[in-house]
Amino acid sequence: MTLSKSLEKKIGKKVKRCQLLIEKDAGVQFCDEPTEFIVICNAGLSTGLQQEALLTEALQHGPIRHVRFPPGKSYSFLQCASTNSAQVVFTALNGICTLGQDGAVLLLAFCNALPPCQDDPWSHIPPNGLIVERDFIDETMEKILLEAVIFDDSEESNEQTNRTLKHRKVKHFGYEFIYGTNNVDKTKPLERKIPSVCNELWHRLQLLHPELHWHIPDQLTVNRYEPGQGIPPHVDTHSAFDDPILSLSLGSDIVMEFKQPSSGKQVCVDLPSRSLLIMAGESRYDWTHGITPRKMDTIPSPNGDLTVRKRKLRVSLTFRKLLQNDSCGCGFPRLCDTALQSAEKQTNLLESHAAQVEAQNVHRVYNEIAKHFSDTRHSPWPKVESFVRSLSDGAVLLDVGCGNGKYLASSGRAVLLGCDRSEGLLQVCVDRGFNVLQCDCLALPFRDESVDACISIAVIHHLATDQRRKQAISEMVRVLRPGGKALIYVWAKNQEANAKKSSYLRQNKQNNKPSTEDEPSKDSSQIVHTEKVIAGVADCTLPVHTNRTQFQHQDLLVPWKLRTNDSMEKTTFLRYYHVFEEHELEKLCLADGEDRVELKDSYYDQGNWCVVLEKKSP
Repeated sequence: MTLSKSLEKKIGKKVKRCQLLIEKDAGVQFCDEPTEFIVICNAGLSTGLQQEALLTEALQHGPIRHVRFPPGKSYSFLQCASTNSAQVVFTALNGICTLGQDGAVLLLAFCNALPPCQDDPWSHIPPNGLIVERDFIDETMEKILLEAVIFDDSEESNEQTNRTLKHRKVKHFGYEFIYGTNNVDKTKPLERKIPSVCNELWHRLQLLHPELHWHIPDQLTVNRYEPGQGIPPHVDTHSAFDDPILSLSLGSDIVMEFKQPSSGKQVCVDLPSRSLLIMAGESRYDWTHGITPRKMDTIPSPNGDLTVRKRKLRVSLTFRKLLQNDSCGCGFPRLCDTALQSAEKQTNLLESHAAQVEAQNVHRVYNEIAKHFSDTRHSPWPKVESFVRSLSDGAVLLDVGCGNGKYLASSGRAVLLGCDRSEGLLQVCVDRGFNVLQCDCLALPFRDESVDACISIAVIHHLATDQRRKQAISEMVRVLRPGGKALIYVWAKNQEANAKKSSYLRQNKQNNKPSTEDEPSKDSSQIVHTEKVIAGVADCTLPVHTNRTQFQHQDLLVPWKLRTNDSMEKTTFLRYYHVFEEHELEKLCLADGEDRVELKDSYYDQGNWCVVLEKKSP
């Protein structure tokens, strides 16, 4: 089909209306001459366009290298194999293909490049512990297994072991897998046991992977997926099932998505028919897995381009071994129900004993290590120093938690005051001639609206409850004059924001070793097994962090090692920290209402979350 001149002109006008918005929003430049890059100006994720549907149309006219769907946008992009092939695709689809919203024709244009985007989920290394054994069984065994687990809606209907869920049909053996909790009721075993024909699978698996910690499973869930059906991302409950979990794919090939919530990483894994998926270790405990409901999958082709593959009927057999003690000791706390319950318990204890924890694991420790701590804290952080130097002549700055006073010499124009709880650190300030006083940051001994600016650098994360952290911020806002600003820094749980290791992690030489193709770099978010010790009161135990590694918990104890009494032996002191998630500090600052303060800036600086807030006029 060839467009008429008048229709070409009409489409061109519509494209021009989209051009300025897309160029500004996506950072690309439209081109009058053909290139290998095509913009679909009026269809994307927000209009309901599916990648598979676009590829199905485009691949009929030429090879496609990349497809890009910016999140939440009404436009998308194609990269063709060459300028010539792009011209063919353009001519075939522009103003003709009806994949736009409500059947509208697609409006196409050429651009100079693809916009930057999130990582390609096909380019990532699979999670640790994830194994795909292709051709684990042959076609004969596949047929035998399908007959053994065949769906019969008439049998045992009273036991509800055959169920039709929203996304698929399900059948259980041994115990019913309860969706919603991703668990089982161990008090209600089923009469229907795992078919004996499956015993051959365990022998074959043990020969292939003798290193696996493995028991013969006692629970089997069979899922029947029609094309277009899937299963939401989930992790099987840690305390319910042993490691590993196995999934055997029968019938159709399928793409399964793995996501690591803590890092945001996403990996696509192709599961061919008759393959066995083994989820062990990190892949079983620290990543969710799921199948997007659709009728086609986008997969890499052998020549490096993209192609689509239609789904067919698929039956999956997922084998699990129940844990008998209802407790998980996996060392992967982020998605672990046992660890989360323990953390909730410790949070409640911290609420009751916050003052004792802070007295024992903050105030006492800093008095003991004051001189050594001061000797290691001599270089001001540039952005904090810039904030202090920006103050006008005669302005009054209060440094809340001033430590050794390293920012109290940052300006010769302003009046700089410091306060801290630690007698040892205050003595360092006095020796340096700074104006300081001793107080608690929860009750500043200053009049309302008496200072022009505040800084609080690496202080609030030592307070043991959310309410106490709010109170510390509220006190700074109270003493600020209207229009006055406060700069607050707290330690971030994520020490690799923007895919860059913080200086804290880089002090660990292991984190700085270059990777090779055969040996990928170690992820500094790898799980570090931690001990727990008493903090403040007998019932309150907190994990001890391993220095120079990624944080695994929010409330924890961080070691400080110090030689004492001229001895070669070191004494370890444990400091309490609450490390912050992204946006957590911002929410604390606005907890008393946006009518009191305005957030002027929020940023990440070398492993810290930071905000600048301004007090509003009444």
